[in-house]
Amino acid sequence: MTRPRVAMVLAAGLGTRMRPLTTTTAKPLLPVAGRSLLHRILDHLARAGVERVVVNTHWQREAVRTALAERRDLDIVESHEETLLDTGGAVVKALPLVGEAPFYIVNGDAFWLDGASPALLRLAGAFDPVRLDAVLLVYRAAFLPRYTGFGDFALDPWGRVRRPREREIVPYLYAGVQLASPSLFAHAPEGPFSANLLWDRAIAADRLRAVVHDGMWLHLSTPEDIADAEQALAGRVSAFAHAR
Repeated sequence: MTRPRVAMVLAAGLGTRMRPLTTTTAKPLLPVAGRSLLHRILDHLARAGVERVVVNTHWQREAVRTALAERRDLDIVESHEETLLDTGGAVVKALPLVGEAPFYIVNGDAFWLDGASPALLRLAGAFDPVRLDAVLLVYRAAFLPRYTGFGDFALDPWGRVRRPREREIVPYLYAGVQLASPSLFAHAPEGPFSANLLWDRAIAADRLRAVVHDGMWLHLSTPEDIADAEQALAGRVSAFAHAR
């Protein structure tokens, strides 16, 4: 297993569904149990052996930059977006900063506690750069009492991914963490676009897999979700909670 040394954190979004908490605060800077989402993500990356992290910025750029300056354990590089480029376009813009090796991509609001093995290392163990363009971390929607959607993906026993059929409810949600090769972004469109476009292309080519997260994962979309997270974390300890 090769451990990626580079990651990208998507921290540029407006976080509109989290208002009013994000009216003057970038969503990745919101605290959960006393530590910001952004620092928790960086903790995970550092523990997994990542050395260089590219972070895209837009909303509340200076506050995000100030938070990033607190880290001395990672080489952090900014990819600023004057216009938001969405989850696909943001990575395409940052590819020159990422390099040519497979790298982690983490949504700036992703929150998880690891299970028996660190989720990032499980992604690395499942990734084959010859056969695959990306491996996604997914989570069982049934474990989220507030979730009312139809799910994102179904999986077969080998981790092959498919989208839901018409009117079908599927078990898994994208957990906001993936390991991808730069090949996933080959021939990508210019400007803003969603990573879903590239995943669908990889599914059609049988070059996308998923790993089901075996620890705790929290869906943080609204202020109520933050309150739920605080309650769910009461009495729990993460090995990453205070890592620097």
